[in-house]
Amino acid sequence: MHGYELIRSLEDKSGGRWRPSPGSVYPTLQLLQDEGLLKGEERDGKRVYDLTEEGRRQLQEYLDRSGGAPPWEHGSSEAEPYAKLGQALVQVAAAMRQVMTEGNVENIRRAEAILLDARKQLYQLLAG
Repeated sequence: MHGYELIRSLEDKSGGRWRPSPGSVYPTLQLLQDEGLLKGEERDGKRVYDLTEEGRRQLQEYLDRSGGAPPWEHGSSEAEPYAKLGQALVQVAAAMRQVMTEGNVENIRRAEAILLDARKQLYQLLAG
């Protein structure tokens, strides 16, 4: 994968709970490449990365230690409500994108009203 594919993949696999920024991903890819865990090559004008044998070995060690659980599942239970709220927001954004691409003008107007009402309800929640 190239860097942006990796970012999207992590976001998808974590259910929207984790979306690393390009400013953290690209230096990390370079560091992993410097350590011999990744190899990078140009393909179709993009820098694409793949695990080396050593990278695969270390990944397998991690999976063995963690029971195969991805890193975002190792968080504290106190963080879970925040993660679920973030995941819900990502799902709403995906639904909104679908309405924008497949809906008609009336659908878009109704979606806007729904979002404005949701905003109002969230502020009312905070106001007590």
